[in-house]
Amino acid sequence: MFRTNDPNRVSGAILPSVPRRISFAAPQAREKYLLAALLALALAALFAPALPAASWHIPHFVDTRSWLGVSNAGDVLSNLAFLAMGVWGSERLRARRDAPVGASWFFVGLILTCLGSGFYHLDPDMPQRLVADRLGMAVAFAGFLGIAASERVSPRAGEAVLVLMMVAGLLAAWVARENLTPWVVVQFGGMALAVGLALTQPRPGAIGVPLGGVLFFYVLAKLFELGDETIFEATGHIVSGHTLKHLAAALAAWPVIRALRPTGSVPSPH
Repeated sequence: MFRTNDPNRVSGAILPSVPRRISFAAPQAREKYLLAALLALALAALFAPALPAASWHIPHFVDTRSWLGVSNAGDVLSNLAFLAMGVWGSERLRARRDAPVGASWFFVGLILTCLGSGFYHLDPDMPQRLVADRLGMAVAFAGFLGIAASERVSPRAGEAVLVLMMVAGLLAAWVARENLTPWVVVQFGGMALAVGLALTQPRPGAIGVPLGGVLFFYVLAKLFELGDETIFEATGHIVSGHTLKHLAAALAAWPVIRALRPTGSVPSPH
């Protein structure tokens, strides 16, 4: 694992970035627990029974309406929310030198999710398009877990989790064309890891990203996804659950963006 020492501030002045130093100090207790959890996820991904992808990919998105020549417009255009949050978050990072590890990759992943998910929903009957959808999600998810580990364990733990989950997620997204097991482990096992980190006290020096808020919107998105047709009927065919899923999932970036608000700003008394 790696630790980032931030020598860019001297007596309050911000200096140009310098190369990060690598520390091989003995792991702390939280780092040991995190390492054990990652090892358990790796073993599950490698040795759990295979889930054939062909038997699982059955597109059932209820809203297939076109708009302005865009097929499945609701599910395609709602991905623009990921783009908006990704760009907004990336702009916020420019003013912060103390952003947690993984934040930049989290926002890049949101932008990639917009592109990949939009490409997939244009023609969801083509299962090979799912790879593009999952690759963007893998990058965003690795970034989020890097943030969580950096905030609740240590910066070097955040760097290690970011790299490991990035590699694991991208490989799982590719392997999911044939075997869904690694992807399921990365997605749901990784989320279980995020819940555990959210229940842990922030480390000293953390900026205070509310991980619970991110998880709330993730769960809400999953509920919308499960209620795709029910919501479509309940709203009189105005909007489908899957469209709302994209919007809720994009809002999961809001707690991170809010934590990255510029320092030194004075709230308005009004």
